[in-house]
Amino acid sequence: MYKAPVEDILFTLKHVAGMGPSLEEGRFGDLSADLVDAIVGEAGRFASEAVAPLATVGDKQGSRLVDGVVQTPDGWRDLYHDWIGGGWNSLTAPEEFGGQALPHMLHVAAMEMWNAGSMAFALGPMLTMGAVEALEKHGSDALKAVFLEKMIAGTWTGTMNLTEPHAGSDLGVLKARAERRDDGSYRIFGQKIYITWGEHDFTDNIIHLVLARLPDAPAGTRGISLFLVPKFLVNADGSLGERNDLFCHALEHKLGIHASPTCTMIYGDGRYGSEKGAVGYLIGEENRGLACMFTMMNNARLTVGVQGVAMADAATQKAIAFARERTQGKAPGWTGAGMSPIIEHPDISRTLLTMKALTQGSRAIAYACAHAVDLGHVSEGDAARHWQERSSLLTPIAKAFGTDVGVDVASMGVQVHGGMGFIEETGAARLLRDARIAPIYEGTNGIQAIDLVSRKLPLSGGAQVRGLIAEMKQVAQAVGASNLDGFGETGERLDAARADLETTTQWLLQALDEGRVDKALAGATAYLRLFGLALTGVYLAKGGLADGGDDRQPVRIALCRFAAENLISETATLKDRVIHGAASLSAARIALN
Repeated sequence: MYKAPVEDILFTLKHVAGMGPSLEEGRFGDLSADLVDAIVGEAGRFASEAVAPLATVGDKQGSRLVDGVVQTPDGWRDLYHDWIGGGWNSLTAPEEFGGQALPHMLHVAAMEMWNAGSMAFALGPMLTMGAVEALEKHGSDALKAVFLEKMIAGTWTGTMNLTEPHAGSDLGVLKARAERRDDGSYRIFGQKIYITWGEHDFTDNIIHLVLARLPDAPAGTRGISLFLVPKFLVNADGSLGERNDLFCHALEHKLGIHASPTCTMIYGDGRYGSEKGAVGYLIGEENRGLACMFTMMNNARLTVGVQGVAMADAATQKAIAFARERTQGKAPGWTGAGMSPIIEHPDISRTLLTMKALTQGSRAIAYACAHAVDLGHVSEGDAARHWQERSSLLTPIAKAFGTDVGVDVASMGVQVHGGMGFIEETGAARLLRDARIAPIYEGTNGIQAIDLVSRKLPLSGGAQVRGLIAEMKQVAQAVGASNLDGFGETGERLDAARADLETTTQWLLQALDEGRVDKALAGATAYLRLFGLALTGVYLAKGGLADGGDDRQPVRIALCRFAAENLISETATLKDRVIHGAASLSAARIALN
């Protein structure tokens, strides 16, 4: 059974990702370290004791569409109401509408634990929180007054509707249309697919954020508008009115996250309401909807990265517990009676340590990104711009590297279980099935790599990425100067990885400057992994250098050394792939004909 790693999470927040110094400087008002401990501890308790026990039920039963109504698995509706009863939906929302206005780092930490308990459950709240942020930043005062308080409380949930059957990642070709009405509202028509938690029985209203195109809109992404489309219209006194003209046509049958209803939504076919067309309200400006939706998507991209971390941590916990109990053969040096636990075998130890190092590294990347988001909010002027750029740089890495790690580590977990890993009763297979969607969600990981190389590296003329690489060099130097026992060759290995990253980054920036975009993008995915591995080594080293006030520093140093001497040397190969792989890619395309 999953046990939330509260101590590891608090250590990463405070000593690796930057929350500790920020708390000491008073950057987050009167938020204290003790309150952080209490919030993370309680979120972990809820994840372990309430969410995780229902994960198997959710996976086996799934959500079902019965006579047009989505029924969630046994116990899930009560679980959701216990969750909002604890105030978790309001954690980072603005106080003006009932939120707690706490740092994004706490949201990310709590989301990791809830996703590890059940990713299918946590997806719903994740989308509501993203919808709240988009509405709060771009919605009119009138829309905020009607919808925000209920959404922040979790009384109403939110979704985002982008994808259509013919339009996946290319939103410029979407066909959903909007028509203006004299009263300032709009009527929405069209079909959206893959809408997570688009219909359910948790709440009595669902607030859909829908991308659609006006009749006179420019072509492509410049002609997309964003609309708020509630399942039920809201009367002037705040009570629910008539059913809006939208419904869930079907649920997808999926590889994983079975309890999360993935809906095909139909808008404006005349099934409900007095007039054909779903009533919608404009968010932001006409034809500027994609910018508004990206507020929600950027929030979701970081949180999806955390889903990868969550799956990796749950898989690692399960694999270690199994390896301690499962006996087979005699490991080298085993002197006990009978067969040895498989955790004693070198290959299993190597696998488990790889899982643990990648999990902790990807966690630190996500938390560091959340810290940059927070400092971007509380800073001003050049400092605010610096932290906003830092979060922009780290977001595609947190999303793509984190979700790749989630799949890789969950797969390793199945391998550790052997044949039992392929049997559903152990739960190892569910984690792999659930994790597999995360590299696809919110922009595939290939799109994240393109975004990193083409949009994020050039920020401030490359100064932002060079600044981060300089900080990484300082950590490597600190390891070498620390004289702490156990680091081995960590300092040298970290600096070699940092040098690989620096060389590759400079090559990509030059390629972009010279207009060789195809060459740069050919190596984008390899570059993102290179960046993620280098950051993993550095953040594990920061953890090893920190005392932490506990007795686990030698353990952290040992894991850091393992990663440095076993994992991150891959950066040299990845550098070669980025710089020299484009020509062979171009030439080999004939093999796809």
